[in-house]
Amino acid sequence: MKRSLKERLEDGPVIAGEGYLFELERRGYLQAGSFVPEVALDNPEALKQTYRDYMNAGSDVVLAFTYNAHREKMRIIGKEELLEPLNRNAIRLAKEVAKEHPTEEALVAGNISNTNIFDPDNPESKDQVRRMFREMVQWCKEEEVDYINGETFYYHEEAVIALEEIQRQGIPAVITMGLMGENILRDGFTVDESCRILSEKGALVVGMNCFRGPDTMQPYLEKIRESVDGYVGGLPIPYRTTEEHPTFFNLPDGGCSCHLPLETTFPTSLDPLYHNRYELAEWAKSAKDIGINYIGLCCGASPAMLRAVAEAVGVETVNSKYSPNMEKHFLFGKDESLQAHNVSYRSKA
Repeated sequence: MKRSLKERLEDGPVIAGEGYLFELERRGYLQAGSFVPEVALDNPEALKQTYRDYMNAGSDVVLAFTYNAHREKMRIIGKEELLEPLNRNAIRLAKEVAKEHPTEEALVAGNISNTNIFDPDNPESKDQVRRMFREMVQWCKEEEVDYINGETFYYHEEAVIALEEIQRQGIPAVITMGLMGENILRDGFTVDESCRILSEKGALVVGMNCFRGPDTMQPYLEKIRESVDGYVGGLPIPYRTTEEHPTFFNLPDGGCSCHLPLETTFPTSLDPLYHNRYELAEWAKSAKDIGINYIGLCCGASPAMLRAVAEAVGVETVNSKYSPNMEKHFLFGKDESLQAHNVSYRSKA
């Protein structure tokens, strides 16, 4: 029988694979800029394979790809009539893939996220956000998800509205915040204060996702862990953010030899700024050591990166059989049958 999210958290770290947005853009099935997950309708097999790749890399959950699939985004691209079928199909595809897990059926999570229309000084915007969340959560309820992931909120009050709408349907909630470059949420709450309140209000997991790499997220995860009695999640991006540039929105690339079409490397020129999988694995160990319970990666993460994170916290994944092993490599291997004249040439290759 499939364990619930709470049961899995009680048993040890839960691995949550995110990052579909950049991965599907990289694979050629999603437009950078609008970042609307039309792939759920246009290329369902591509979406299923992406779900499958992250699940086999260690994710305990198949997160329905409905990030940005809310009414405002669909309005901007002139396709509001596709809103409900897109949401429902993304969940149904996730459920199909979750059943493929060879040892235990993966969890399926619904997904709601920052709306980009929330304005703390505009009551109508708050009502509009609530209506948007309410319809998406209702579809999640009807499609029988295991929990709902509310993510990337940079306003505390918007996150509270999301939590209230999820609880209104009696579904477990994971709520994670996106902390921008000023190191405070845009309505004045510190991220640890926000997470403490959300946890006290009943969110099963609270924490942070996106915007920040491990180096600039970890100090805030430590503060959240100190402030929150319940479960805490951390899902950084895999880019080398710094104290000077704490988010990926304004990361510079001093080595770029061309003229970038945008003011910044975000979102399509971040490639040289990746952490490697071993750095991400070290972060995962550190996160587990401080008591982070829900561990994953966000935008930019590949399945191989997620697998390294999962293995670092003690999880053997479906695809761990493909984890790096240089024993047989013609230059860097140690197998006695390898040609000595090649192995000795390793430092000159």
